[in-house]
Amino acid sequence: MWPLGWLPVVAQLVLLRFLVARAESPIRVFMVPHSHMDVGWLYTVQESLRAYAANVYTSVVEELTLRKHRRFIAVEQEYFRLWWDGIASDRQKRQVHHLLATRRLEFVIGGQVMHDEAVTHFDDQILQLTEGHGFLYETFGIRPRFSWQVDPFGASATTPTLFALAGFHAHIISRIDYDLKDSMQKTRGLQFVWRGSPSLSAEQEIFTHVLDQYSYCSEGFYWDGSAVFPEPPPDRLYPNMNIRVSEKSMKYYVDLLLENVKERASWFRTRHLLWPWGCDKQFFNASLQFANMDIVLDSINAYKSELGISVEYATLDNYFSALHSTNVSWRVHEHRDFLPYSSDLYQAWTGFYASRSGLKRLARRASALLYAGESMFTRSVWPAPHQHLDLGQALKQLQQLRWAVSEVQHHDAITGTETPKVRDMYVNNLRSGMQAVQELMASIVHDGNPAFSDPEAEGRMAVVYNPLAWTVTTLVNLTVGFSRVNITDETGRPVAAQVQESKEKQPGYDLYVLTTIPGLSYRHYSIRRTQGTQEDTKQLGASVARTSNFARKTKSPAGPRGRHLVRVENDCYTVFLDRDTNLMYSILERESNRTVQVTQEFMEYRVNGNLKYGPISDNFVFTPTETAKQSWESVELQIVTGKLMTEIRQLFYRDVRDSSHTYAIYSRLAHVPVGRGGELLCRRIEQEYRVGPLELNCEAILRTSTSLQNQQTLYSDSNGYQMQRRLFREYASNSIARNYYPMVQSAFIEDSQSRLVVLSQQAHGISSQGNGQVEVMLHRRLWNNFDWALDYDLTLNDTSVVHPVLWLLLGPRPLTARLRQRSGLALQHRPVVLLRELNETAQNLPGPPQQEAVMLPPSLHLQTLSIPGWNYSSNHTEHLYNLQKGRRGKAKPDLHRVLLRLHHLYEVGEDPVLSQPVTVNLEVVLQGLGSVVAVEERSLTGTWDVSTLHRWSWRTQEHPHRRGSSRSHSTPLQGTKVTIYPKEIRTFFIHFRSSEPLADSVAPERPRGPQEKNQDPGHGKAAWRDEGGPAPHLIG
Repeated sequence: MWPLGWLPVVAQLVLLRFLVARAESPIRVFMVPHSHMDVGWLYTVQESLRAYAANVYTSVVEELTLRKHRRFIAVEQEYFRLWWDGIASDRQKRQVHHLLATRRLEFVIGGQVMHDEAVTHFDDQILQLTEGHGFLYETFGIRPRFSWQVDPFGASATTPTLFALAGFHAHIISRIDYDLKDSMQKTRGLQFVWRGSPSLSAEQEIFTHVLDQYSYCSEGFYWDGSAVFPEPPPDRLYPNMNIRVSEKSMKYYVDLLLENVKERASWFRTRHLLWPWGCDKQFFNASLQFANMDIVLDSINAYKSELGISVEYATLDNYFSALHSTNVSWRVHEHRDFLPYSSDLYQAWTGFYASRSGLKRLARRASALLYAGESMFTRSVWPAPHQHLDLGQALKQLQQLRWAVSEVQHHDAITGTETPKVRDMYVNNLRSGMQAVQELMASIVHDGNPAFSDPEAEGRMAVVYNPLAWTVTTLVNLTVGFSRVNITDETGRPVAAQVQESKEKQPGYDLYVLTTIPGLSYRHYSIRRTQGTQEDTKQLGASVARTSNFARKTKSPAGPRGRHLVRVENDCYTVFLDRDTNLMYSILERESNRTVQVTQEFMEYRVNGNLKYGPISDNFVFTPTETAKQSWESVELQIVTGKLMTEIRQLFYRDVRDSSHTYAIYSRLAHVPVGRGGELLCRRIEQEYRVGPLELNCEAILRTSTSLQNQQTLYSDSNGYQMQRRLFREYASNSIARNYYPMVQSAFIEDSQSRLVVLSQQAHGISSQGNGQVEVMLHRRLWNNFDWALDYDLTLNDTSVVHPVLWLLLGPRPLTARLRQRSGLALQHRPVVLLRELNETAQNLPGPPQQEAVMLPPSLHLQTLSIPGWNYSSNHTEHLYNLQKGRRGKAKPDLHRVLLRLHHLYEVGEDPVLSQPVTVNLEVVLQGLGSVVAVEERSLTGTWDVSTLHRWSWRTQEHPHRRGSSRSHSTPLQGTKVTIYPKEIRTFFIHFRSSEPLADSVAPERPRGPQEKNQDPGHGKAAWRDEGGPAPHLIG
């Protein structure tokens, strides 16, 4: 500690500036120490852990222990969990427990990562929160109450709703549009009560604090310098270390801090100021940080009455508790989000909505596989565990993919803003986790089936699993090596199927099988090659489609259109194709008998990559130099007509002389009646695209131009949870980019009569740049000469070919409103297909006994059905007692506790029937899993009993009413019956009566992060695919 004898000199220099102007009440500064540790971005997790992240926790724990007035907030759980399980000593673990108990260390957010808010699905946001919260509660008995979303590129209206459901008191964001933040600072409007959901309204509102223009960093106070990779320097001397505090430098630091405090205090309504201290990769030498800042704080606080300013180390709980006690009335911000985000006039952060399209697709496929694997495993345990299934190993396999899917939700992961080596880390972790779950699902499906050898058999047994809690009718796609196919079901009856030439000109044929599967149930199909004639094959249930080829058409100047049309139709639509252009011309939708002009084509934005010539596009930002231009010179058309489906193939060639196409659209119309469960299949036009490889500095879009009079108004989803209305706004500069928005699952344009819905399998950028237009950014390939980007290989030179999938719905607004949510889930969670050699099984062997289906009403979605394996007591008092006694609950993972989440899909007033509250009896719904013994309602992430969860109520400038309760209008659980209101997400622990004892699983151990495992993404023995992908399984 420095002597204080020279402080009067410093005080005199400072007081001259502050005493004259001081008239307001004293400013109380809450200095919040933190380190922003990206789970990826520039360096892999293991590189960061070795270079600095482990030292953050090691040194912070030591320094907090030495001085009781010091504080720190910990955010990203992934690094902490790796440190805790692989590096921390027993002594350090005891210190962490003590620091948490004395509230000197605080976990905020508490999820596995700080997730992105633009391109993540809310299912995956909940997953990564649940992963982190479960670990924190199981290990320490704590439950985070505050968020710290300070770096995601824009702020979603869904995230605050989820945080409220998780029990948070307050929410912190930072990156919002630069001009909006400036306006909010001037009007002291950076703090408000946010009602993220229009249906939940005040029920799940949350107090929100927007960090000011300095964001989460504190320039000038980095005494530990910048982290060094790959290893810390042996001499502990880091670059960019600030000069240590001394008598000579004291005035500089005091002056710097006080000036900054006074400026920032003017932007807020109270005299309580949140002052983040830290930045990226900080506090890896916490001793230097605290030793220097201690002196600065002592110097200011010695004269706090004269200065009118006091400074203290604080957690978010310290700050928000003080703010809440002021009882100020706050303005209400309704359900609008803060997207898109621009950091200046030419920096619209809308490019990342489509960056690394392949990674975005893989992340969603992994999430869908995990969703299916969780429910399949749960069904394999209840009512009786499968005889040959290793339950402990199964939990590890699921945990591996939970970790990988959680990790990729980071705001520099799924966004596509990471370096290539970090992208490879995410991809390897996802593939490794997917392989583990594929093997688990294969073992479940084939459990107990005896192997038979039949050398004469030629074909496969396909097991198709429906992970949704509704009956699904759909077409399952496989690839076979022969055109004459016999498909039979479990009973040996022929199954309707269609064979056609493969669209990608590879050896083989596309096989489509029509299937209807109840909720969480299986169908089993035998697929055999036949030697009979085509007529014989048809009699056995398979039909061969006919292909019609149309001459390639070159691009021509605008002229008369629609004179020579080709019709493709089913019971719901007639699609008209223009033979003069080979482009789509219009669609007749039969519900209202209205024809809407619809034309689709690929276009490209050309962007600048040279800083010498102006702003550039990169992984983050989109900066087009001009409007989009057509990216093709000619189009080839094929129509493949079959009994089950007709496929329209449009191949776009960049040059008329090209033999290979750069772009393609494959549109499919199913020939099924609207009734008998076929409505969702009939009323969608499925489209798959081929995009790439692109030319350099090119951003590829699909533009759909229609006759709908939408006046450039677009509706796009917020993380798949709710819709946001997007009005086109003209800006002085960069209007194209600033009118792009994220589409995670759905979007639509409409006029007074019809609505065109776009459903997406993955995140994309979307915009309406003209009346009746909707364009989707599908792929990007960029390079720039920015030295920093070149040093880190962060230029997005993506040469891949991608295969995005979109589904289109067209019809009256009431019809499409009813179908949009369920159709989006049908795309997101398509049936899972598992294959095995036919000669391994007896003929027509049905596999495991079919369990009773799990079925929900059409407005409810089974969002989660899993066995987390947590071994803590549901009783909080009992759990804390076990922790204090050194017992972390049971010795082994708890297989008896089932985690269930139900989600009401519709908004208030969206549909006259489906928007009504729904009452379900969980005992009846889940009877296929066994007899329900008990039901506990929990908070979103499962760590709170909702009866004990009480969030702070914040006064608003509206008329007073009770707010912040976790159940304002909802009805509580009545035994096993629950009523779920529009847009609610309700979480439960279900306990079943076991018909036979569960086999002991392995002793609990920390599931290693995927980056610690072998990175071999090999294919193993399990044959699985995400139905509808670009590379179906090859049979024969």
